Amino acid sequence: MNHASLAGVTVLEVGVFMAAPFAAMQLADLGARVIKIEPPQSGDPTRATGPFLDGESSPFIRLNRNKESVALDLKSDHGKEAFRRLAERADVLVENLRPGAMTRLGFGPDALKELNPRLVYASGSGWGQDGQLSTLPGLDIMAQARSGLMSITGTAESGPVKVGVPICDLVCGLYLALGITAALRHRDATGEGQHIDVSLFESGVSFAVWEAGKYFATGEIGRRTGSAHQSQAPYQAIRARDGGVTVGAITPKTWIGFCTALGREDLLADERYATSNSRIALREELIAAIEQTTLTRTVDDLVSAWVSEGVPCAPIADYSMVFTDSHLTERDYFWDARHPDLGKVRQLGSPIRMSATSARRDNAGPSLGQHTRSVLAEIGMADITAASRSGSSGSSGSKE
Repeated sequence: MNHASLAGVTVLEVGVFMAAPFAAMQLADLGARVIKIEPPQSGDPTRATGPFLDGESSPFIRLNRNKESVALDLKSDHGKEAFRRLAERADVLVENLRPGAMTRLGFGPDALKELNPRLVYASGSGWGQDGQLSTLPGLDIMAQARSGLMSITGTAESGPVKVGVPICDLVCGLYLALGITAALRHRDATGEGQHIDVSLFESGVSFAVWEAGKYFATGEIGRRTGSAHQSQAPYQAIRARDGGVTVGAITPKTWIGFCTALGREDLLADERYATSNSRIALREELIAAIEQTTLTRTVDDLVSAWVSEGVPCAPIADYSMVFTDSHLTERDYFWDARHPDLGKVRQLGSPIRMSATSARRDNAGPSLGQHTRSVLAEIGMADITAASRSGSSGSSGSKE
């Protein structure tokens, strides 16, 4: 296998924190060359997020793998000229600054279209590039709140809860990457680049498949149901003696297997629980009855019993269990990336597995400005000014 999926595609990333860097990471994993443009003094703000390994941000070196770092002051004449030359040669630009920020720098979609008509220009933002909310700050938790996700996450007792990971940031990044690959196909066919606008807000709303199905059909508003499914039962987390397990026994066959594995033929015989619809109506009392048995058994015992009956189930794992999971290890999901100062750095793998082109596994996230000198040499600007050198925290151009 090789890394040819996006080989030959050059991406400029002007990204901070999560959405654009996560999008660019997907493209880098698929073989694109990603040149990350960072402010010389501080770089991407994620660099200041701990924990730290010998001064390097542990989250940063994982979120920004397979990229090159170029430190440029985009407000300086030197930085602007270098960026123009890079944009003139690039296939893609992905950014997630506040709407209008790139335009004020002189690098908005219209300006760069004149410079490079083939450029695919992708913008991520909190609320979108236009509309009444567009000028407001938009972080992941705000998008989770306004998109409705928090209204259905948690329990009736807990109140609104955000998803444990920055889900709107991350899915915005995925939509950006998907839009970019589609726009590249269009560009290759027509020679025409285009501007892609993806927001955290609309990315969060796009998840409301079940909720939209209810509301647009009946006017019913989704509510918090904890781990339980909105319209199927039993499909949720269930307590065991030593932890928790999830189960989905929603077909006639799996419901029979579920009860048989528990030795609860009484539940099978109860006509009130004969269908998934009837079980959802009586879910609270049904789960209470089920847990009378599951609380006396271990997670491993329950999983083994249900698996033997063909019932979909899984233990609830914490991340110490996930990061040492034998299935993931067997599938070679985790890998060690090279870092110029830290040596080998453990990485999460790409979930995209293709038979002909493998995901790229090269370097951990770079030091700030690590590739400034080598990249600028390619565009005839290797003679970096003293100000540029001193502004790159001593690492600009010093590693190559």
